[in-house]
Amino acid sequence: MHYTSYGHSCFSVVIKGKKILFDPFITYNELARHIDVDSIEADYIFLSHAHEDHIADCISIASRTGAKVVCSFEIHVWLNNKGITNTHPMNTGGKWNFDFGTVKCVVAQHSSGLPDGSYGGNPMGFVFTSEEGNFYYSGDTALTLDMQLVPQYATLSFAVLPVGDNFTMDAKDAVQAAKFIQCRKIVGVHYDTFGFIKIDHAWAQQLFAEEGMQLFLPAPGESLEL
Repeated sequence: MHYTSYGHSCFSVVIKGKKILFDPFITYNELARHIDVDSIEADYIFLSHAHEDHIADCISIASRTGAKVVCSFEIHVWLNNKGITNTHPMNTGGKWNFDFGTVKCVVAQHSSGLPDGSYGGNPMGFVFTSEEGNFYYSGDTALTLDMQLVPQYATLSFAVLPVGDNFTMDAKDAVQAAKFIQCRKIVGVHYDTFGFIKIDHAWAQQLFAEEGMQLFLPAPGESLEL
């Protein structure tokens, strides 16, 4: 699968020709200032939770592209009230068959408040299964035993996990998460954007290497074939 990083926890994956964008936060990310947000294409936008550093560019991108936004019911209502009506609400435990494959919503241990202070619903992760491969995006989360359920839903080609610490798992916990989900190819997100989450890249990658795993830490704008 073709994976492109846009910095922080924003990335895209192409499945069956569909461009799927996650947690768009580009305009306000200094590390992604070289990326033209208006050039980003999307058929779908998946939102793991409501925090501003995951949805800041959602309205502008969804308005321009017409992408379907998949999110919690509470974010769905909030977006509808702002004129974004091409939405699909989901919640943890549920799944849906889209035209590119199936998505299962799973637990994330985090918080979720919208920029205006209103409740953003449950944070969530996503397990994608398709003819072109399977992957898991945990969203912002602590290490949780619920991750042990993920291999029951899919054999993963890769997984996208936060590694920045302070607000989420650190790299050490992400190694344990990778064991729980039985996946050896991990893309790190939610690191370096702010002072609270700056990491030592070499240390983090060494932790994974010691367990026979790969940790990819792509720069904003960098693409990978996974």
